[in-house]
Amino acid sequence: MRTFDLSPLYRSTVGFDRLFSLLDGPDAAPGYPPYNIERTGENDYRVTVAVAGFGENELSIESKENTLTIKGAKQAQTGSSGEVLYQGIAARAFERVFQLADYVTVKNAALENGLLHVDLVREIPEAKKPRQIPIGNAQAKPQVVENKVAA
Repeated sequence: MRTFDLSPLYRSTVGFDRLFSLLDGPDAAPGYPPYNIERTGENDYRVTVAVAGFGENELSIESKENTLTIKGAKQAQTGSSGEVLYQGIAARAFERVFQLADYVTVKNAALENGLLHVDLVREIPEAKKPRQIPIGNAQAKPQVVENKVAA
Protein backbone atom coordinates (compact mmCIF):
# COMPACT_ATOMS: atom_id res chain seq x y z
CA MET A 1 0.00 0.00 0.00
CA ARG A 2 1.28 3.47 -0.86
CA THR A 3 1.18 6.33 1.57
CA PHE A 4 1.27 9.95 0.51
CA ASP A 5 2.75 12.73 2.61
CA LEU A 6 0.24 15.58 2.38
CA SER A 7 1.82 17.69 5.14
CA PRO A 8 3.32 20.23 2.69
CA LEU A 9 -0.17 20.76 1.28
CA TYR A 10 -1.62 21.15 4.77
CA ARG A 11 0.95 23.76 5.78
CA SER A 12 0.20 26.06 2.86
CA THR A 13 -3.60 26.01 2.62
CA VAL A 14 -6.26 28.06 4.34
CA GLY A 15 -9.92 27.15 4.52
CA PHE A 16 -9.67 23.39 3.93
CA ASP A 17 -10.17 22.56 7.63
CA ARG A 18 -12.68 19.75 7.15
CA LEU A 19 -10.50 17.94 4.63
CA PHE A 20 -7.30 18.14 6.63
CA SER A 21 -8.92 17.40 9.98
CA LEU A 22 -9.40 13.87 8.61
CA LEU A 23 -5.68 13.47 8.01
CA ASP A 24 -3.25 12.88 10.83
CA GLY A 25 0.42 13.29 10.18
CA PRO A 26 3.52 14.97 11.56
CA ASP A 27 4.24 18.54 10.47
CA ALA A 28 7.59 19.04 8.82
CA ALA A 29 9.81 22.04 9.47
CA PRO A 30 8.20 25.08 7.87
CA GLY A 31 11.34 26.83 6.62
CA TYR A 32 12.02 30.54 6.31
CA PRO A 33 10.32 32.71 7.36
CA PRO A 34 8.36 30.97 10.10
CA TYR A 35 4.60 31.47 10.08
CA ASN A 36 1.36 30.53 11.84
CA ILE A 37 -2.09 29.87 10.41
CA GLU A 38 -4.85 30.52 12.92
CA ARG A 39 -8.60 30.19 12.82
CA THR A 40 -9.98 33.27 14.55
CA GLY A 41 -13.69 32.68 13.91
CA GLU A 42 -16.08 30.41 12.07
CA ASN A 43 -15.13 31.96 8.71
CA ASP A 44 -12.11 34.04 9.73
CA TYR A 45 -8.45 33.13 9.49
CA ARG A 46 -5.13 34.84 10.20
CA VAL A 47 -1.76 34.11 8.64
CA THR A 48 1.11 35.50 10.74
CA VAL A 49 4.59 35.63 9.23
CA ALA A 50 7.71 36.52 11.25
CA VAL A 51 9.41 39.23 9.19
CA ALA A 52 11.78 40.78 11.72
CA GLY A 53 14.02 43.38 10.12
CA PHE A 54 11.73 44.03 7.13
CA GLY A 55 9.88 47.33 6.71
CA GLU A 56 6.50 47.85 5.07
CA ASN A 57 8.19 49.11 1.91
CA GLU A 58 10.19 45.85 1.65
CA LEU A 59 7.15 43.54 1.84
CA SER A 60 4.47 42.81 -0.74
CA ILE A 61 1.24 40.84 -0.45
CA GLU A 62 -0.59 39.64 -3.56
CA SER A 63 -3.85 37.75 -3.77
CA LYS A 64 -4.60 36.24 -7.18
CA GLU A 65 -7.31 33.67 -7.81
CA ASN A 66 -6.89 31.11 -5.00
CA THR A 67 -3.30 32.01 -4.13
CA LEU A 68 -1.89 34.34 -1.47
CA THR A 69 1.76 35.32 -2.06
CA ILE A 70 3.86 37.15 0.53
CA LYS A 71 7.24 38.41 -0.67
CA GLY A 72 10.05 40.15 1.14
CA ALA A 73 13.13 41.73 -0.42
CA LYS A 74 15.65 43.44 1.84
CA GLN A 75 17.06 46.63 0.40
CA ALA A 76 20.85 46.92 0.46
CA GLN A 77 22.13 48.97 3.40
CA THR A 78 24.59 51.68 2.55
CA GLY A 79 26.74 53.62 4.96
CA SER A 80 26.76 51.13 7.84
CA SER A 81 28.80 52.46 10.72
CA GLY A 82 30.68 49.28 11.63
CA GLU A 83 31.73 45.81 10.65
CA VAL A 84 29.28 42.96 11.33
CA LEU A 85 31.00 40.27 13.40
CA TYR A 86 28.03 37.90 13.56
CA GLN A 87 24.78 38.08 11.60
CA GLY A 88 22.05 35.98 13.19
CA ILE A 89 19.13 38.01 11.89
CA ALA A 90 18.25 36.68 8.46
CA ALA A 91 17.88 39.38 5.84
CA ARG A 92 17.51 37.23 2.76
CA ALA A 93 14.67 37.59 0.29
CA PHE A 94 11.75 35.22 0.62
CA GLU A 95 8.52 34.25 -1.06
CA ARG A 96 5.78 32.37 0.78
CA VAL A 97 2.78 31.03 -1.19
CA PHE A 98 -0.47 29.85 0.39
CA GLN A 99 -3.30 28.09 -1.47
CA LEU A 100 -6.67 29.52 -0.47
CA ALA A 101 -9.98 27.68 -0.54
CA ASP A 102 -12.85 28.94 -2.67
CA TYR A 103 -14.40 32.22 -1.50
CA VAL A 104 -11.51 33.04 0.88
CA THR A 105 -10.39 36.66 0.44
CA VAL A 106 -7.90 38.97 2.13
CA LYS A 107 -9.61 41.33 4.57
CA ASN A 108 -6.57 43.37 5.68
CA ALA A 109 -2.89 43.20 6.60
CA ALA A 110 -0.84 44.83 9.35
CA LEU A 111 2.83 44.86 10.36
CA GLU A 112 3.50 45.12 14.08
CA ASN A 113 6.46 44.14 16.24
CA GLY A 114 8.16 42.23 13.41
CA LEU A 115 5.07 40.14 12.65
CA LEU A 116 3.03 40.50 9.47
CA HIS A 117 -0.63 39.67 10.13
CA VAL A 118 -2.83 38.90 7.12
CA ASP A 119 -6.51 38.51 7.99
CA LEU A 120 -8.63 36.34 5.70
CA VAL A 121 -12.35 35.77 5.55
CA ARG A 122 -14.45 33.14 3.80
CA GLU A 123 -17.53 34.80 2.29
CA ILE A 124 -19.78 32.24 0.68
CA PRO A 125 -22.29 33.78 -1.78
CA GLU A 126 -25.98 33.45 -0.89
CA ALA A 127 -26.57 31.27 -3.96
CA LYS A 128 -24.01 28.73 -2.69
CA LYS A 129 -25.23 28.61 0.92
CA PRO A 130 -27.53 25.77 1.95
CA ARG A 131 -31.16 26.78 2.28
CA GLN A 132 -34.06 25.17 4.07
CA ILE A 133 -36.89 23.86 1.83
CA PRO A 134 -40.31 23.99 3.49
CA ILE A 135 -42.45 20.89 3.23
CA GLY A 136 -45.91 21.74 1.93
CA ASN A 137 -49.29 20.25 2.76
CA ALA A 138 -49.42 16.70 1.40
CA GLN A 139 -53.21 16.98 0.77
CA ALA A 140 -52.87 19.83 -1.71
CA LYS A 141 -53.88 18.85 -5.23
CA PRO A 142 -51.58 19.55 -8.17
CA GLN A 143 -52.61 22.56 -10.23
CA VAL A 144 -52.80 22.61 -14.01
CA VAL A 145 -50.73 25.47 -15.38
CA GLU A 146 -52.07 25.49 -18.95
CA ASN A 147 -55.01 23.61 -20.43
CA LYS A 148 -54.61 24.09 -24.17
CA VAL A 149 -54.56 21.34 -26.76
CA ALA A 150 -52.00 21.53 -29.57
CA ALA A 151 -53.58 21.83 -32.98
